[in-house]
Amino acid sequence: MTLAQDIKHKALQLGFDLVAITDASPLDSEQFEFFTDWLSLGYAARMDYMRNNLDKRTSPAKLLDSAQSVICLALNYTPPPRGESSPDVTAPMGKVANYAQYEDYHPFVKKQLRQLTDFISSIAGVDVEFKICVDSAPLAERALTARAGLGFIGKNHMLINPRFGSQLLLAEIVTTLSLPPDKPIETGCANCNKCLAACPTGALRPDGQFDANKCISYLTIEYKGDFPPDLSPKIGNHLFGCDECVLACPYNADAPVCKNKDFRFFPDRAELNLRRILDMTEDDFETEFADSPFLRLGLERLKRNAQTCLNNL
Repeated sequence: MTLAQDIKHKALQLGFDLVAITDASPLDSEQFEFFTDWLSLGYAARMDYMRNNLDKRTSPAKLLDSAQSVICLALNYTPPPRGESSPDVTAPMGKVANYAQYEDYHPFVKKQLRQLTDFISSIAGVDVEFKICVDSAPLAERALTARAGLGFIGKNHMLINPRFGSQLLLAEIVTTLSLPPDKPIETGCANCNKCLAACPTGALRPDGQFDANKCISYLTIEYKGDFPPDLSPKIGNHLFGCDECVLACPYNADAPVCKNKDFRFFPDRAELNLRRILDMTEDDFETEFADSPFLRLGLERLKRNAQTCLNNL
């Protein structure tokens, strides 16, 4: 096998579901303009970090001197089918986004990436440098992974793979190693608008833009302060995140479930008792969610979400 094939084989062995390679060149002008227009229109809401490091975000080589390639990877997090509901059917429950029913993916994926970079160093035959990126790095990862051929960016603004759908955790390794790039795939959403129709707040706009100000995932996870009065009722019982546009996508209908047995899944987190959350202490919260994306939110905002869900119910 070639070096690139060895790397891809090892990535799959480590539990990733998809791997492809692109070069470290900047995004094309059309993608750059779409992103800057999105910022100028105020659709990034209060996510000020999206406005920082614009040169690095749109050019992988700015993240690592002498970068030549970007290894793009994805981990499928489609959960298994739900079992029987809790016997306490009278309790008011809040929905949790599918990805948050797993352990916090940041440390998990970074550990797998470090194993992959160690492997690459051992077989490359030359000195190689790497920059590991898992969500927090300033990198336009969806555009890069689409360029590498992992999928296409759908009308829900998520990366969609024809086989695995859009429930994918993305990661990248920017490297000084020169590897042959893969080609983008030729498919898309065509005339399907199911995700737009499913969005409870209209965050997915008919003009193709995404308004984070209205996104339930943004509001329940990123947003600080009281919810805008016109949006609060539309949050419904979404306690943490929102999967409405994801679940409406036909590409997710037959997607295989997550096969990585090392990625810990907590089926009892699909729905949480709202009154129990309102009664939680800080110690309760930190103990129960120590290994979860919930920890980033904090108890105060989780209680805000729980109270809003309870009001809506």
